[in-house]
Amino acid sequence: MKDIKKNLERHIEVVQALCADETQLENIQKSIEVSLESLKAGKKLLFCGNGGSASDSQHLATELTIRFIGDRPAIAAIALTTDTSALTAAGNDIGFDRVFSRQVEALGQEGDVLMAFSTSGNSANIVKAVEEAQARGMKVVFFGGGTGGKIAGMADVSLIVPSKITAHIQECHILIGHILCGGIESGLGYAD
Repeated sequence: MKDIKKNLERHIEVVQALCADETQLENIQKSIEVSLESLKAGKKLLFCGNGGSASDSQHLATELTIRFIGDRPAIAAIALTTDTSALTAAGNDIGFDRVFSRQVEALGQEGDVLMAFSTSGNSANIVKAVEEAQARGMKVVFFGGGTGGKIAGMADVSLIVPSKITAHIQECHILIGHILCGGIESGLGYAD
């Protein structure tokens, strides 16, 4: 029981630190605004990440395409982490560092938004996806942790969780992601 309580308290400390960071609160708002600008222009959101961040990408893309709070029209969001044929072909034929950038090359258009997840901010395949998105005139919203790594300085909006513990970073990514989904629904007139 003591370890469980300690774990919960550490999680709460990270959330409180995030809540006290005015820059990050502003960046969460900016991520909602960037997403709404894209969606209102008939564009889409593309999500990518590795491991647990791949799951987070799928989770949030699904919240948007299917439903988050209530019934409403579908919102254009694609998780680049779900097509096993594309992922394994790219990994085998052109290298794992291009599994997402190749899909951004195929699917990304000017005005779209790339939602890039990397707890370290240094994942080579996420860096390349960000570079490809920028080359295509897309905006980049980055979900990171710790110091933000390389990607924090590349993105249009960087959402940095103040922790070095991967589990706590990913927990906050879903929390921020749910705030983002709610903000998008509300901004599109689908939520109270």
